[in-house]
Amino acid sequence: MSSLHSAIERVFDRLTSVVTRVLGSSFTFIIALCVVLYWVSTEEFLEQSIHGIIRDSLLAITFLSFFIVQKSVNRYSAALHLKVNELVASHDKASNMVVNVERKTEEEIRHMAKKYEDFDVEGDSDSK
Repeated sequence: MSSLHSAIERVFDRLTSVVTRVLGSSFTFIIALCVVLYWVSTEEFLEQSIHGIIRDSLLAITFLSFFIVQKSVNRYSAALHLKVNELVASHDKASNMVVNVERKTEEEIRHMAKKYEDFDVEGDSDSK
């Protein structure tokens, strides 16, 4: 059962990675913008009450904002990972196991985190 759970987690990790990249791409934003422009140009949209037009306009802005925010988060995350990897790689005492840790599975990250939690407990007792 554990191996089945691990396999499902690996597939889900890959899926979320792909979906995150797709939703943050400029191509996806252009498609979403085209869908919104198409909807705004239809008679059904223009024949609505003013409240319906405002509601749909706000929904369209929110919809498009999602893709912009996702692109921004992807870029920020990639830059942050690069900076952290550079810091880890440049430090002599740092473990190179944490370089590109974002590519590891959640289970591997939890296992690695336990090692550092044990280190923190030992480090706290030394400082007192």
